[in-house]
Amino acid sequence: MDIFGWIQLVLFVAVLLLLTKPMGIYLFRVLEPGEKTILPRVFGRVETFLYKIIGIDKDREQNWKEYGLALGLFSIIGLFLTYFILRFQNHLPLNPQHFGAVKAHLAFNTAVSFATNTNWQSYAGETTMSHFSQMVALTFQNFISAAVGIAVAAALVRGIARHRSQTIGNFWVDLVRTILYILLPLSLILALFFVSQGVIQNLNGDVQVTTVTTLEFQAGKGGKDGKEIVQTIPQGPVASQEAIKILGTNGGGFFNANSAHPYENPTPLSNFIQVLAIFLIPSGLTYYLGQVTKNKKHGWSVWTAMALLFLAAVLVCWYAEAQGNSRFETLGLSTNSNMEGKEVRFGVFNSALYATVTTDASCGAVNSMHDSFTPLGGLVTLIDIQLGEVVFGGVGSGLYGMLIFIILAVFLAGLMVGRTPEYLGKKIDIYDVKLCVFIILVTAFFILGPAAWAVSAKWGVSQVNNAGPHGLSEILYAFSSAAGNNGSAFAGLATNTPVYNIILGLVMIAGRFLVIVPVLALAGNMAKKKLTPPGSGSFPVHGLTFIILLVGTVIIVGLLTFLPALSLGPVAEHFLMTGSNKLF
Repeated sequence: MDIFGWIQLVLFVAVLLLLTKPMGIYLFRVLEPGEKTILPRVFGRVETFLYKIIGIDKDREQNWKEYGLALGLFSIIGLFLTYFILRFQNHLPLNPQHFGAVKAHLAFNTAVSFATNTNWQSYAGETTMSHFSQMVALTFQNFISAAVGIAVAAALVRGIARHRSQTIGNFWVDLVRTILYILLPLSLILALFFVSQGVIQNLNGDVQVTTVTTLEFQAGKGGKDGKEIVQTIPQGPVASQEAIKILGTNGGGFFNANSAHPYENPTPLSNFIQVLAIFLIPSGLTYYLGQVTKNKKHGWSVWTAMALLFLAAVLVCWYAEAQGNSRFETLGLSTNSNMEGKEVRFGVFNSALYATVTTDASCGAVNSMHDSFTPLGGLVTLIDIQLGEVVFGGVGSGLYGMLIFIILAVFLAGLMVGRTPEYLGKKIDIYDVKLCVFIILVTAFFILGPAAWAVSAKWGVSQVNNAGPHGLSEILYAFSSAAGNNGSAFAGLATNTPVYNIILGLVMIAGRFLVIVPVLALAGNMAKKKLTPPGSGSFPVHGLTFIILLVGTVIIVGLLTFLPALSLGPVAEHFLMTGSNKLF
């Protein structure tokens, strides 16, 4: 853990903090009805034209059921459109590699994955997907699924802030404005930056290149042969997909190696901007929360709680990877760090930082292979997902996930002091608590249930590359990633089978929509309540006491739910690694 890593960590947090307020103000201008946007002349006419095509009145708001129905129908249509494109990509244009149709079970898994903002990839993009599929099916879904998450977060914040209202906004307006004014312009800027760093953007087919002359041993001759090696280098529209993949916390890479590939993440600067962009919108949403609820101290307190959880996670992961593998001592060797599965151009710190950020934020992009992390390093990535990815979290999903924990924390505080729980002038009733508990339980159920089935069934264990605790971690990570809509993988589990693709696809659907629906129901219930001014008995939702309570609630709920499974996986593996002098 050298000084250069500490400098980068301080710089990252400082820049993120500086960008939070301007990003939050911009989000407020875009998402709140009646506010003027900063780019009306550029996109105003396009916005009006889209409303006419959709056939909606932008001034008519919806209740939570109408909002949820519009969201659900739109997501289903997008899912089927993506599935259709993947199944028939061999008949569609922009397929210079002449890839065939994607198999039905893989097309289902991929369509669900991108429609739910999970971006789980059971395939290698450069050898499976045509340029048309990458651009029209996958990149398009990256915009849509990210916009849906932001829309749901905005709906819940409005519900908390409004007084005796039957509506929480208009889904179509939130969707259109989010894409036009937030995701598109920021993605354009980010894509141009990535191109400047060396990320490719073209519609070419694979390029055959002759590498530096390589000497090979000829079989049976024992001599050296100066035969030239020809290498195939895939091409395609990478920068445009990379930008929204990062900004929308999607994570789906053009290449199988994702952001470890030099065409997706070529330089240390591009790596820094990627991790910053992953947190940019989720961080800004905390200021948006304070702005809408007219309690900026609360917004900053939420940001502080997220930042503390993030710093704890990244420091543990960095420490674990910097210590290296103690088994080397058995061989009489010494190591200062664990570089297995990491890119030399990024090193240990940037690999640990990226792994922490991407699992905190439900992004799923990776610049190193989590399967090769030390047991404690892998444990951090698992816990980040299993806590609900509320440490800044995905675009939108992180905020509404943290708001669930806030309501639970306020409820617990009310029980401890014997007063009616109250949050920002709204009384918390039993219906609110039931919805919050259901959201937490449904995620846990769809992680632990299918994982338990997989480790006890032939279809599950037959695809594991490692036995013992590490194999359990691989399976547990896969279902945690699917239910948490993260998309990253330990990379030691072969999931491109009919059973895994179908089950993981169903888990992704449950992890997305069985959370969104109760969140919208919570927004509708909160909106109907009257706002009351805070009294002497109101629990303050800002300051040190609130931050400690919120952080404690997030950690305790997560650890109580998943600690038994984690004890059998990465925790057991850690003690096996450090507590034995035997090599095998």
